[in-house]
Amino acid sequence: MAKRVAVIDIGSNSARMVVYEKSSRFAFHLLHEAKSKVRLSENAYKNSGNLQALPMQRTFDTLSDFIHIANSFKARKILCVATSALRDAPNKKDFLNKVSKELKLNIKVIEGSKEAYYGAIACANLLPLQTNAISIDIGGGSTEFSIINEKNVTNTISLELGTVRLKELFFDKDKIEEATAYIDSQLERLENFEATTIIGIGGTFRAISTAIMQQQKYPLNKLHGFECSSIDFKDFIVSILEADEVGLSNLSIKEERFDVIKPGALILSRLLKKLTAEKIITSGVGVREGVYLADLLRGSKDKFPANYNTSVKYLLDAYISENNYSNQLNLISKKVFDLMHTHLNIDASYRYELGIAAKLNPIGTSIHFFSKNKHSYYLIQSALEYGFTHSQIMLIATLTKYARIKLPSNSHINKYAILLPEYKTLEALCYLLSLSIALLSHRPLNIDFELTFDNGVLKVVPIQAGKNLYLSRESVKRLNSLTDLKVEI
Repeated sequence: MAKRVAVIDIGSNSARMVVYEKSSRFAFHLLHEAKSKVRLSENAYKNSGNLQALPMQRTFDTLSDFIHIANSFKARKILCVATSALRDAPNKKDFLNKVSKELKLNIKVIEGSKEAYYGAIACANLLPLQTNAISIDIGGGSTEFSIINEKNVTNTISLELGTVRLKELFFDKDKIEEATAYIDSQLERLENFEATTIIGIGGTFRAISTAIMQQQKYPLNKLHGFECSSIDFKDFIVSILEADEVGLSNLSIKEERFDVIKPGALILSRLLKKLTAEKIITSGVGVREGVYLADLLRGSKDKFPANYNTSVKYLLDAYISENNYSNQLNLISKKVFDLMHTHLNIDASYRYELGIAAKLNPIGTSIHFFSKNKHSYYLIQSALEYGFTHSQIMLIATLTKYARIKLPSNSHINKYAILLPEYKTLEALCYLLSLSIALLSHRPLNIDFELTFDNGVLKVVPIQAGKNLYLSRESVKRLNSLTDLKVEI
């Protein structure tokens, strides 16, 4: 696979391009993103699906610029797919031939089931593991559905439900009852689609979730992985459907989406009435990422290896040149957790987050040694993107921010209270990471001590007789210790 790959997704409403760069076999990061509201399907649905001249020219001009951008990044491969607007258009060959001849770009028009599959594998690989979920991708011309169980994708289906389609066929003519009846008739095709979680893909979900986050003053500026109860989501949709343009603005809906947000909200309203999901997870990834992953993981059945996280590996690739200390810190932190979590009354599930925090703790050093904790915190909060809940991201980032310094400040805890565990757990986890760092103060080539724990006392015993572990002892003394806990070296 080429190191840098550009992916273009031509939808009914927007054309988007992303440029990805690999940092190792399965690790990658986003180099660039470009988007244009081309509205390729504009006036098509009222003209028997035929694409109109002006939207086709807008899209052609956008693709021309996308190619220049991809070339500027020296992308070795451009993967270009088109969905509903071109899939449905009787005159699509005119556009495809022009693009192929003049831009030397081959557009792959994908079927609805393939579109559903691409969106679903992106969610299955790049969101936290879900065991009973439905991915729903509301686009301009169609809506795609898939069942996701862990990393397995099944029941891919596409319905002729889209925001631009409904706008032109019904909303522009003020035929809302007819639109509702049309949506319900399309949804009758959904059989055996029940799940506790809905994973939302596409502009409608992103717009509504962004608005909810702003209304709630949500503390983390990260859309991918945002969770909301279905009740709160339904209530917000009702507000959108009842609002005029001033009301939409007050609800934090961007003006550029005013004309399509109500068709999308109506589709969602009818969907949530039909499905009995408990929560909504918003995905920042979709077809583009699915196309990229299908290429990246083509020898692995479109799945990352077990226990592999591409964001963690990217951060290690980018910011740590030598992994020995990072790996040692990961091992020691999990060892002290295993020995002490029962005594400290910490749930065993936090072992994973502590281990990731330990592994990533050194990444800020490569930016500036004396403010390494601050930089590790910022990098984790921003770039630990895939495969983690927002609560996990904030816990991992917080542990690295306060490692070896002090316990979390009240202002930090108050700001992120809805995403962090209760204080005693947070305090104990911060201490365990700080303790692990202190024990490795002498930076051994190989771990040169053994740990035992009994009756509130952690004993650190050198493997080699006569070894002093002086720096470790001094570092442990400087820590803010926990009550009823003692370390003997």
